[in-house]
Amino acid sequence: MKAEDKSKLVEVFKGAPWEAELVKTQLASNNIDSMTKDSLLVNIVLPPTAIDIAVLVREEDYEAAMEVVREREKNKDGD
Repeated sequence: MKAEDKSKLVEVFKGAPWEAELVKTQLASNNIDSMTKDSLLVNIVLPPTAIDIAVLVREEDYEAAMEVVREREKNKDGD
């Protein structure tokens, strides 16, 4: 996301670091900007399994992002 963007951020996913990165990739594929919260803590201080990572999007992208996350969960459960 752009540094000058002052939009409110909302959480659309929280999970393992690798899952958070997959969600970010899927959001980007749908032209939805996102960022992770707490990922630096995992990379520097804690092992990757010690903490869940939150994926955040702009408030105005929330509904579209949740559609992507829900579809991912549906496909994941169908495996």
